Amino acid sequence: MATATIKLYASLARYLPERSDKNTAEIALQPDATIAKVCDSLNLPPKSCHLVLVNGNFVPPSQRADRRLQDGDTLAVWPPVAGG
Repeated sequence: MATATIKLYASLARYLPERSDKNTAEIALQPDATIAKVCDSLNLPPKSCHLVLVNGNFVPPSQRADRRLQDGDTLAVWPPVAGG
């Protein structure tokens, strides 16, 4: 079965599976796994998925429902950050 590495940062780290190491976990991918489906499977709030990268490349919100993940991909997600 295909797998991907998922990295969740800041407040999103609490949504990682129990077997995660720090902010990273390996997950099994379904054949039709898209970014949106993986985020849904982890119960990530869509509004909290602000910055999304696959293998270091930014994926805009308009492409997340259709962008399929492949075996060995790394999906990294950050929430919105406020500061001053």
